[in-house]
Amino acid sequence: MKIISSAFEHNQNIPKKYTCDGENVSPAFSFVDVPKNAKSLVLIVDDPDATISTFVHWIVFNINPAVNEIAENSIPQGGVEGMTDFGKPGYGGACPPSGTHRYFFKLYALDTTLNLSSNAGKKEIEQAMQNHVLASTELIGLYSRSK
Repeated sequence: MKIISSAFEHNQNIPKKYTCDGENVSPAFSFVDVPKNAKSLVLIVDDPDATISTFVHWIVFNINPAVNEIAENSIPQGGVEGMTDFGKPGYGGACPPSGTHRYFFKLYALDTTLNLSSNAGKKEIEQAMQNHVLASTELIGLYSRSK
């Protein structure tokens, strides 16, 4: 399984458009080789280089596994946005206070759907995913703010 973005390559810079310095919209993604027996997909975007702890920028769960792409600035079919560390659901782009940060776009294929509300955060989602992950992959984007 693989997650690809037309906006940036793995371990390359995320364009300003998809950050707090630009339009702050989610980039487009394609999913390749999703397991045929997957019942749902989960996308978690986080920044492990944040000052205090890993900062969650976007969560979408219960994505229909037949979905093989997400258009720019959209929520995939069947997807439920979870709570981010911005204190609300929805995409929040890269916005590091200083230095270059890594943003992990992690995709999981599950053998179940998650019975969670849209105010579920990363911890609850990861707990509910335990023992249900069929495959996972990640795409890393980099961003540093110009002063």
